[in-house]
Amino acid sequence: MDSTYIISLGSALWLGILTSISPCPLATNIAAVSYIGRNIDSKLTSVLSGLFYAIGRVIVYMGISIMVIGALAQVPAMSMFLQTKVNLVLGPLLFITGLILLDIIKLSFGNNNHSKKAEKLAKKRPILGSILIGALFALAFCPVSAALFFGSMLPIAIKHQSTFIIPSLYGLGTALPVIGFAVLIATGANYIGTVFNKLTQLEIWGRRVTGIIFITVGVYFTITFLIKI
Repeated sequence: MDSTYIISLGSALWLGILTSISPCPLATNIAAVSYIGRNIDSKLTSVLSGLFYAIGRVIVYMGISIMVIGALAQVPAMSMFLQTKVNLVLGPLLFITGLILLDIIKLSFGNNNHSKKAEKLAKKRPILGSILIGALFALAFCPVSAALFFGSMLPIAIKHQSTFIIPSLYGLGTALPVIGFAVLIATGANYIGTVFNKLTQLEIWGRRVTGIIFITVGVYFTITFLIKI
């Protein structure tokens, strides 16, 4: 297996984890899973609801990737460009994403408050509601999550023409912290606040390190491509 592809797989998983523990997605994830958990008597069903919530997110990420990559593949000129000169696009995208992660470029998508919709969906059918809530929150992109998905994961998936594996790993990454919190809530753990604070600190440093790496790799890809011209 190509080492570049292996690195891309690892990057997709890490980008998913970083997305999930970013402030906006982390808050919505915990709010959704907490609400679902409070309305379920069975601990197993509570954990399964967290799992299905994560599956809902994965479905959305895969769906977007399939539509974008599939649409681009239908245009011969665009498909040829992506196969031969994708680094020309990937380099600047990684550079810009790095600047966003370091808060040098600031974006604002407004306040995404979906709690009322989440309550209605999960009230009577927690399992089905969990999938729908996961899909709903996955579509509610925050600045950081949008930058990581559209600016990093999606270009990597396009580069390798991967509509399943890379998006799935990204989705799995976003799911891991969610499932962890679902287990904590189901077992009645009283140190969720401490875990939340730890994850917040991890996100800050993870975002900074990832931002620096993205800027470095973006500059490298851009310069390397220009030298080959």
